[in-house]
Amino acid sequence: MPSLKTPKVIVFDLDDTLCGYWQAAKEGLRKTFLLHDEPGQTVEQMLQLWAEEFTVLSHEISEPLWYPRYCESGETTRRELMRRVLVRLGIHDSSKAQAMSDTYYVERHAGLELFPESIEVLEALSRKFRLAMITNGPADIQRQELEKLQISRFFDPILIEGEMKMGKPHPGVMSRLEELAGCRATDVLMVGNSYKHDIAPAISAGWQTVWIRRDTDVAPSSKTGKPEELPLGGEMPDLIISDLRELLEEVGS
Repeated sequence: MPSLKTPKVIVFDLDDTLCGYWQAAKEGLRKTFLLHDEPGQTVEQMLQLWAEEFTVLSHEISEPLWYPRYCESGETTRRELMRRVLVRLGIHDSSKAQAMSDTYYVERHAGLELFPESIEVLEALSRKFRLAMITNGPADIQRQELEKLQISRFFDPILIEGEMKMGKPHPGVMSRLEELAGCRATDVLMVGNSYKHDIAPAISAGWQTVWIRRDTDVAPSSKTGKPEELPLGGEMPDLIISDLRELLEEVGS
């Protein structure tokens, strides 16, 4: 028996919910560090340095120094990460940092793909439900991803952090979605891969929630090498799945 009440609006996250962002990112980083190799450093060592600096910078992104620039373009923070990696090696070379940033961008974007079931699920759900999207990230990068993946046609509205200057888990994002979709909290179902950014704020907003947990959803900066776990004291989502096709069985598409 379905465990979900029939929603009026189904809201999807993008990265690592519909497409394999971290898979593309990790492969892009490997290719970058192979091409721009440093004497005495293995690719694994370079990946570790990048992961450490990513962890630091990700906590700085929300600060006034970075957030406006991050919202507008992913290039600024992408280049800054490479600069910090080089500094860790005693290298102060802005041109090299820019070249590494450019390579990473190209390779990551080239490797970005939808999960095998994504189109099938979106086509089936869009015949019965209104679909919307909320995605965090810079305005330019998220629009480029949507253009490459050719899935914008399924969603109305599409809320992008960089365009709103506000991202999940800010409650204002959920309120804005309800306003644009003309619906109440009880009408909405959120589907996302991140407990912190998708599931927790959706639960707080009174939405139904589906947490998709894939074995491949592991960031380069992960200390466990495993997908995100339910935090201590965290409220359980309405449903946990590992393949989007499981959603079709639950909402009766």
